[in-house]
Amino acid sequence: MILGDLAQRPMPSGVRGAFVRSVPRYATEPIHATWVSVQDRAPLRPGSVLLHWERAPSGGMDVTARLGLASADVTLATWPNLHGDWTPIVHPTLLETIGLHAALSVAIGALHLANHLADV
Repeated sequence: MILGDLAQRPMPSGVRGAFVRSVPRYATEPIHATWVSVQDRAPLRPGSVLLHWERAPSGGMDVTARLGLASADVTLATWPNLHGDWTPIVHPTLLETIGLHAALSVAIGALHLANHLADV
């Protein structure tokens, strides 16, 4: 699914959020996501992001992003009372966070490899 198409509608019943599948380089391009059911209470994989949104009392949308870390899921960001298509607003945070997590994963892998080679 494409979030821009859904940003002005409430989430369907029976889902806990939308798992971000890919974040394009430019905010004008769509963010691809997959619904996550309420029954799926498994922790997020490290580096993955789950978006949840609901109607705000003033008519906008309250949007929350949760980030999967190795030890827990944490609140990455909240955007209260967003109106219209809110995907360009959340795009920079999603792109930077997912990119940073990928870079850190590569650095950790390189560090583990260097330590292993030093022990050999």
